Amino acid sequence: MKRKKPTKNIFTLIIILMITLSACDVQSQGGEQVLITEPGFMMDTYVVLTIHGYVPEGIVEKAFDLIEELESLMSITIENSDVYRINSSGGEPVTVNPRTVDVIQNAIEFGELSGGLFDITIGRLTRLWNFGESREIPDENSIIEAQQTANFRQIIISEHENTVTLTNPEAWIDLGAIAKGYIADQVVELLSTNGVTSALIDMGGDIIALGSRGDGSPWRLAIRNPFDHHYMPFAATIEVSDVAVISSGTYERSFDIDGIRYHHILDPRTGYPAQSDIVSVTIIAQNGIIGEGLSTMAILMGSEEITEVLTNHYGFIGAVLILQDGEILEIGDVRRN
Repeated sequence: MKRKKPTKNIFTLIIILMITLSACDVQSQGGEQVLITEPGFMMDTYVVLTIHGYVPEGIVEKAFDLIEELESLMSITIENSDVYRINSSGGEPVTVNPRTVDVIQNAIEFGELSGGLFDITIGRLTRLWNFGESREIPDENSIIEAQQTANFRQIIISEHENTVTLTNPEAWIDLGAIAKGYIADQVVELLSTNGVTSALIDMGGDIIALGSRGDGSPWRLAIRNPFDHHYMPFAATIEVSDVAVISSGTYERSFDIDGIRYHHILDPRTGYPAQSDIVSVTIIAQNGIIGEGLSTMAILMGSEEITEVLTNHYGFIGAVLILQDGEILEIGDVRRN
């Protein structure tokens, strides 16, 4: 693990794009076909798909149809989604799509790995705080009541029947901390099985690099300054190929009251935003769902505890942690410029 006290600090990932194209535009650059599309808001974020080289006919539409399909299964707010039906079931078993079962099973594994800190049954808390729409601290009694429904061990899965049961009928599942990584992985699989060998999928900080750029060089990602990004927007870049790069932090979906920042990563033990020494984390992992789980865990656990978890996790490659005092910790394999 490398520790640095930099003059520049780094935060969430922003793609350095050397060209700017309109949505779904395909152009040639230096003999290389390049497609960049920004279709708008999906899953509460902007989704950008970049393809170099071979672009199969209709692949962009298929990719975004897949994202929409999976979101319709895993959203906590879309009526008749799998998650919505589980939360409305009153404790009865609910038959769901096998892909929903897959995500919930992965979430349970992260719950066990984190000693319960990563908990997808905080749905009542996330809806109570309602980050992104509300800038108010909920009533304390309401927080306590919602917090008492959180316990991922109340989830019962019958994989054979594809059913999910919440033994506490008052509990709600929220897959917001893990679904985007899974969906990004599925988009990569769709692209690769259709012959795409060079692509970058960006789902609002959840980034997966399929192969390298069309010219064989790594994808280059810039990292933003979390403390004064207006004065110094970017602090560093990293170069990656065939990996997921997932970031989490206390900067987005947050608000400040009396000098205290309230952010969207909630601690199931307290019902309030997590308090640790980490301001932001960037995880480089074998796939998106691993990166999602580990990045959220890092904010919840803090730098000392998460370091041991990361270095022993099979899907982990590297990480950059930004601490409250501005110190940067590099763990594992981080190719940073």
